[in-house]
Amino acid sequence: MSRNIVLVDPLPRTLDLIMKPDIRRRLENLGKLVISEDRQMPAEQVDALLPETVLIFGQTDMPRERLDRAPKLKAIINVESNFMPNIDYQACVERGIWVITPASAFASPVAEAALGMALDLARGITRADRDFRAGTEHYGLAGNDGVFRFAGAPVGIVGFGDLGRQLRDLIRPFKNTVRVFDPWLPNEIIERLDCIPCGLDETLSESQVVFVFASVTSENEGFIGRREFRLMKPGAAFLLMSRAAVVDFPAMLETVKSGHIIAATDVFPEEPVAGDDPVRGLPGLLLSAHRTGGTRDAFYELGTMAVADAELIMKGLPPQLCRRADPATASRLRSKPVAVS
Repeated sequence: MSRNIVLVDPLPRTLDLIMKPDIRRRLENLGKLVISEDRQMPAEQVDALLPETVLIFGQTDMPRERLDRAPKLKAIINVESNFMPNIDYQACVERGIWVITPASAFASPVAEAALGMALDLARGITRADRDFRAGTEHYGLAGNDGVFRFAGAPVGIVGFGDLGRQLRDLIRPFKNTVRVFDPWLPNEIIERLDCIPCGLDETLSESQVVFVFASVTSENEGFIGRREFRLMKPGAAFLLMSRAAVVDFPAMLETVKSGHIIAATDVFPEEPVAGDDPVRGLPGLLLSAHRTGGTRDAFYELGTMAVADAELIMKGLPPQLCRRADPATASRLRSKPVAVS
């Protein structure tokens, strides 16, 4: 007797992390769950299950030869939230297999944290707190040396996907002029959201606050380097909120150390960061341990979106909530899984 297998290979996620009990029950109604959460599912187990697998929840490698052995497969749902170059995306399109991710679940919390960190940098909030605790505080105007008002400050956004657009919505009350650099978008989309499409150099040089939300691709690793950081205004704020690999990280730290800019980062080249890494003691740098998107509600939203779209797909309908992989772009992405504690 044939059976519908739902292959669950979700590391670095787990089902308990991303699904409330009622959502998990909805998933169980779609087929027999075969789960590997303490390690990536062994290749031999995946291969044995593929003939009866209808859905894959996770980041399982799916080259063309595996797709050939999965005639019932309807969807691959990446619950890590970043497409990786471990799937033959073109073959999936040819066979009508959806490859989707509920990545937008993280957009609101990341944008909210990015705004909070920008306000902190602009107004020197954490710096003032540290000075006060050390007994070296300054009052009134003297305590505002080097700070600026975020309201009305020109803003630059590098990468205008879910995260960048959510941030743009959040800062509307601050009445900033917003420049956007995103070579994957036509100017019309950027302009419809009340932003100015610009090249990278202009976005960096004309902005007092720069937010980076760009994904890592085969073309843009380290594309913001020493030259680009020197283009920024003296005292400008730079916030790295996406993937560390899009910047020359040592160059960013050097530019902060020189006093030319202040910065905040939620991501690092290697995570977790070593206890003796000098980044921990660098003045002018606000640190966050890859936590801005990882709120309890965001993880549950990840699972809810994934299961809701899986239900539609099993009915022969297209997904409505998750982002769909496009072979023209997904194959160029260079994201890697992020550990979750």
